[in-house]
Amino acid sequence: MEYINSLVSGLPDEAAILRLSRIFHALRSEPRLKIMYLLLEKEMCVCELEAALGMSQSSISHNLRTLRQLDLVRAIKNGRFVTYSLADDHVRLLLELSRKHVTGCAQ
Repeated sequence: MEYINSLVSGLPDEAAILRLSRIFHALRSEPRLKIMYLLLEKEMCVCELEAALGMSQSSISHNLRTLRQLDLVRAIKNGRFVTYSLADDHVRLLLELSRKHVTGCAQ
């Protein structure tokens, strides 16, 4: 029983579990994942994401808002122009490792 208790004590706290749950729930969306993988390659504006994905401006903006609220994506304002990028290297690593996991499992 002591072994089980030590495992449980190593779990993230409730706030972290809730946040992780929200992040993974948001990443269930194919459009959001596509946006994230495009941003893995380069910073992009909404119009570039629209062209790349064939989605409406409102749909792109809605998905970006969700990703920003979860601190997965950040907006960079340059005058009137706004570009989007991944929030940090942790997000980049999550995407890269996820891709490797999926491609490795497919073989």
